[in-house]
Amino acid sequence: MSRLANAQTKPQMTRRGFLVSMTAAGVAFGFPRTSDAAMNPAVPDGAPVAADGRVFEPSMWYWIDADGQVNVNIIRAEMGQHVGTAIARILADELEVAWEKVQITHVDTHEKWGLMVTGGSWSVWQSWPVYRQAGAAGRIALIEAAAAKWGVDAASLTARDGVISDGSREITYGALVAEGVERSFTEKELAALPLKPHADLRLVGQDVHPLDLDTKTTGQAIYGLDAKVDGMIYAVPMLPPTRYRSKINSVDDSAAKSIKGYLETVVLDDPSGTVPGWAVVLGTSLHAARSASYEVEIDWTPGDTADVSEEDIQARARQLIESDAGAILPTEQPDTSAAFDAASDTLEAEYTTQSVLHFQMEPVNATVFQNADGIWEVHAGNQWQSLILPTLATALEVPADKIVMRSYMLGGGFGRRLNGDYIVPAALASKAVGKPVKLVFAREEDAQFDSIRSPSVQKLRMAFDDGQDVIAMEHHAAAGWPTQVLAPGFMPKGVNGEPFDPFAIDGADHWYTVGAHRVRAISNDLANQTFRPGWLRSVGPGWTNFAVESFMDEAAHKVGADPLQFRLDRLKAEGINAGSAPNAVGGASRQAAVLRRVAEMSGYGKRELPEGTAIGLATTFGQSRTMPTWTAAAVQLAVDTETGEVDVQKMWLAFDCGTVVDPDGARAQCEGAALWGLSMALHEGTRIENGNVVDLNLGAYTPLRLEDVPEMEIEFVESSEVPVGLGEPGTTVVAPAIANAIFNASGARVRHLPITADAILSALKG
Repeated sequence: MSRLANAQTKPQMTRRGFLVSMTAAGVAFGFPRTSDAAMNPAVPDGAPVAADGRVFEPSMWYWIDADGQVNVNIIRAEMGQHVGTAIARILADELEVAWEKVQITHVDTHEKWGLMVTGGSWSVWQSWPVYRQAGAAGRIALIEAAAAKWGVDAASLTARDGVISDGSREITYGALVAEGVERSFTEKELAALPLKPHADLRLVGQDVHPLDLDTKTTGQAIYGLDAKVDGMIYAVPMLPPTRYRSKINSVDDSAAKSIKGYLETVVLDDPSGTVPGWAVVLGTSLHAARSASYEVEIDWTPGDTADVSEEDIQARARQLIESDAGAILPTEQPDTSAAFDAASDTLEAEYTTQSVLHFQMEPVNATVFQNADGIWEVHAGNQWQSLILPTLATALEVPADKIVMRSYMLGGGFGRRLNGDYIVPAALASKAVGKPVKLVFAREEDAQFDSIRSPSVQKLRMAFDDGQDVIAMEHHAAAGWPTQVLAPGFMPKGVNGEPFDPFAIDGADHWYTVGAHRVRAISNDLANQTFRPGWLRSVGPGWTNFAVESFMDEAAHKVGADPLQFRLDRLKAEGINAGSAPNAVGGASRQAAVLRRVAEMSGYGKRELPEGTAIGLATTFGQSRTMPTWTAAAVQLAVDTETGEVDVQKMWLAFDCGTVVDPDGARAQCEGAALWGLSMALHEGTRIENGNVVDLNLGAYTPLRLEDVPEMEIEFVESSEVPVGLGEPGTTVVAPAIANAIFNASGARVRHLPITADAILSALKG
C-alpha cells in the first residue's frame, strides 16, 4: 500500500528514511501516516483509517473521514505520469470535494481490485466511468443523509467543495460522516446514477497541484531501490549466455571468499521457468555482492540460440511472411485476391525496425521475504501485478494468496515493468537462504535481461484501378509477440481462427478506406525463442504506424497526389470506419480533423523553406481501434545530402483524446512520447548477436540527447467525448513524419528504423 502525500500535509522525511522491521505481529512499516512515497502502513489494502474510527466508504475506491478528508485508492503504478492525480480528480469532481481535501493511496495487491495493470495508455480511459460512478454515489448518499437530517427533499440541496446547503443551512461531509452515514447501491443503481453534465465539471480539465509532485522534486519519494528490511542481505544476478535453456555445470567461488561481506553463490531452481540457468551472488552489502560477483566463475552450457543474430531473426520473419502463417484480422473485407487480380497497377514495399531497449533510469530490482505470518512480501515497482503473481506462486510453490506486493514508485517503466520477471530470482534466493533478499541489477544486466521491443519486418501492398484510386491494401507484419509469451489469454482470434497479439499488430488495421483490406499478424518464433519480447511504449504501433504512414506517403507520390489530400480523401467515416460509442465516436472523421489541424499549425504546403528543408506529415490513432486517440504530426527538418545528417528543427502535434482530464499531465505525456518517437526514429536501436543484445549501457546505446531536442508545439482538440489514452500515441506518429520529411527534403526514401546517415546516403544513390 502507498500514499503519495498531499503537498499541504506531507511530513519532512528523507528518501532513505524508510525502515521495515520484523515484529511478533508480522511486519511493521516505519512510516508516518501520510507517507512520502509508495507506502502507507495505516492504510493496508486501502482500508479506511480515522482517528475516531468513523469513516464513510461508499465504494472500495475511496473513503471519507470525519474531517472531510477523502482518500482515493489507486491500483495504477506511478512512474512519473501523475496517474493518481488524474484519477483522483475524476472522483473528486463528481463527489464535489475541494482538491486540498484529497489524498491518494497506491494499494497493495488484493483480488478485490481486479486486474491491476498500468499500460496500454489504459489508466484514465478505464478509470473514467468507474470513479465517476463512485464519486456520484458518495455525493448522492451524503446529500440524502443531509436531507433526512433536515427533513427536506434531497432535490432541494446542493453540494459544493464538501459542503451541502439548502440555501440557508450548511453541513460538511465530515460532519455527516461523524454522525454516521449508511448507504449502499446495487450494480444497477450505480449504473443509473446521474453524472454531472460535462459543462459542470470543475476539476477535470483544470490545472491543479499534482498530489505527488513535491515528494518527487524534493527527493523524498520512495522507489523500489529504497526498500530496506531488517536482516536483509543483498544479491546481484549472474546471467546465463542465453535467455532460455542454459544450464549451469559448475560454480567456483573460491576467489570470491576473500571479499569482505561475501556470503555465498546460490544456483536457482526455478519451477516457473522464468530464470533458467541463473545464479545469484549474495553479500551483506550491495558492494560486497557486486565485488564478489566479479570473482565467481560459472561454467554454463548455453541454450540453442547462442548463435542467433538479428539478421537470422529478420530472415525468419521474411520466410514467415512468404508462407501462409499468421492470423487474419477482422477488417471489413479481408479477401484482397480479386482486387489485386483486377488491378491496373500495384505498389509494394518492405519496412523493417531494429530491436529497441527500454533503458529506464531505475534498473529493475526487488526485495522479497516471508514474513512472520507466512506471507511472501514483494517490495518493488511493478506495472502489472496481476500478471506476475501467478508466476511467483509457481516459482515459490505456494498458493497465490500467500503473496502480496507492496507498491513503490517506479523510476521509469515504459513497459519494462509490465513483465515482473526480475522479481522471481529475488524470491527464489530468499526462499533458498531463508532471509530477506534485495536483488539489484546493474545497468548492463538490466539491458541484457530486458524484455526488448522485437525487431520487425513488414510487407505492404496496394492495388490501384484505372483511375489511380486505391482498391485494395495488404499489410503483413512479423515480429516477436510479447503477449503470446507473457499473457496468451489476452490474444483474440482472427477470422481464420488463429490467435494474434494485438500489441504486435495494432495500427495496421487503420481507419483509411482502401477497398479490400487484408492485415496478417505473424509471430516470429525464432524471436520468441531467443529473447523474451516485451511491451515498450507504443508496442506494435511503433512499427506498424511507421510502415502504414510511410506507405501512404509513397502511394500518394506514386499517383501524383498531395500526401495530405491523399490521406484526407481516404479518412471517410463510413462502414467499419464510421466509429462507434463510447470510445470511437466520429471514427475516421476525427482523425481527418487532427490531420487538418496539424497541417494548419505547421503551415504545410504554404511556407517557402530553404533548399534541403521540408515538412513531413503522418497521422495515427494511438494504440488500438477500440480506444483510438486521434493523432497527427508534422516535422520540419533539414537533410545534408553530403553527409546524410538530419537536423530536426520543429515538431507540431495535434491530439484528439476526448476529454482532457489532466492538462499538464497530458501535455507532459505527449511531449515525452513524441521525443521518444524521435529518439527511436533517428537514434535508438540495438541488435542481437550470439543470442543477446550487444548494447549494454548508454555509452554504446545512444538515445536522444538534450542538444537534439527540437522546438515542439502541441494542441489538444476540445472535446466532451470519453477520455482515452495519451501515454503512447505521440510515440507512434513521429517516425513516419520524419521519414516523409526526409523524402520531401532530399528524395531519399528510408524504410528502416532507426534512420541513419548511411541509409539516407544509400537511398540517395538509388
